[in-house]
Amino acid sequence: MFILGVTGGIGSGKSTVSSILRERGVLVLDADEISRKVTEADGLAIESIREAFGNRAIGPDNALNRKYMASVVFNDNTKLDLLSSIIHRYVFEYMNKVIDEERNKGTKAIVLDVPIPVKNGFVSACNRIWVVTCDEEVRIQRLLKRGMTEDDARRRISVQMTDDEYLAIGNCEIDNSGTLDELETRVQELIEEDFLSRGIRI
Repeated sequence: MFILGVTGGIGSGKSTVSSILRERGVLVLDADEISRKVTEADGLAIESIREAFGNRAIGPDNALNRKYMASVVFNDNTKLDLLSSIIHRYVFEYMNKVIDEERNKGTKAIVLDVPIPVKNGFVSACNRIWVVTCDEEVRIQRLLKRGMTEDDARRRISVQMTDDEYLAIGNCEIDNSGTLDELETRVQELIEEDFLSRGIRI
């Protein structure tokens, strides 16, 4: 089974690239969606979060108390890193389970859509990694359209990996600073390189 990783910073258009592949019939495992799943009521990560942060971290519905945890980690990177590491562990555990199930079914390709490309569980699992990059001002304009303030958008970008850091772990770059048509053309080029060349028709 061919495992493709798609990664990139906030506002880069990583999810748009994954959507194009999903529309072509490829199964996409979205780390953001899975992180919500493992922190919802009785999710896989709940008890580990409770153990690390106490009962207040979990709401009466036995889901992550997002408002409380946001106040805990907002100005404390050590606690943020701890929370992230717990959630990531369960996200990749979930992904690995699905990968094994799909491999047993004979699925030919799967996409892992991951914003933070950790070595174990993402880089180590992928045969190829596409890195989606974008001009910073274009990213900021996209984030403003999502309802963020400019200050918040710049802060979010500043705490993430740089494009060069993403590219260091990737195999190829998708520059998404232009139009959707230009993006789709670039994705089609890479589909031919990485899927069709392996006999995988999507």
